[in-house]
Amino acid sequence: MNERRFLSAADAAEVLGVEPREVVDLVDSGSLPGIRVAGGWRIELAVLQSWIDEQYEAQRRGALWQESQTASIADLFGHFKRR
Repeated sequence: MNERRFLSAADAAEVLGVEPREVVDLVDSGSLPGIRVAGGWRIELAVLQSWIDEQYEAQRRGALWQESQTASIADLFGHFKRR
């Protein structure tokens, strides 16, 4: 079975688990690349997957940064024993 190259906003919303309006808002804002075809947005499946991966990476980096802001010196560098 051939996988479709492009998804409608409704199909992309189903993949993301959000409402179609939220996908349209993402495309309208330029956050999620898409093309307008016959009055509706189409999102390339590979682009959607790449965007999802970028969102995960941004959240991971944000969490690491937040953790580093609350970590002590001992947490960052380990506990040193004096001899």
